[in-house]
Amino acid sequence: MSIFGKIKSAIFGSAKAAEVPAGGAATSAGGGQQRSAAEAAASGASAAGQQQSAGVGGVSQAPGSSPISIVDVEAVLTKLSASNSQKLDWRKSIVDLMKLLDLDSSLAARKELAHELKYTGDTNDSASMNIWLHKQVMQKLAESGGKVPDSLKH
Repeated sequence: MSIFGKIKSAIFGSAKAAEVPAGGAATSAGGGQQRSAAEAAASGASAAGQQQSAGVGGVSQAPGSSPISIVDVEAVLTKLSASNSQKLDWRKSIVDLMKLLDLDSSLAARKELAHELKYTGDTNDSASMNIWLHKQVMQKLAESGGKVPDSLKH
């Protein structure tokens, strides 16, 4: 899976967690099955209490499909940040955003992400690349069905 795909899956999967029963077949890692709204409603109450990252309910999306409901990216990330022991500036830093999502935030991983997103600048200028990456990731999340405030798109 691409690095952006992992970012998207981590965020959209956290939002979907409210629908997934604790022992269900669907997973936030993206290998699960799409469930109907009726199934989600039937089990959503018990799942919401069991999933730490649950909280943005009503989202039903199969991996690789068009979003059925809009995911509030800021709310998902804020909730993840609140339960994280590190103080991460995910609103401005691509490194901290990736750390928050438990993804590899190394320079090599960021260079790979830059390549995926078609960065044309100098990848050895990591400061400029990081700023561009954060902006692009937020824009791509919005294009993928995420609700991203303008303040996060820079």
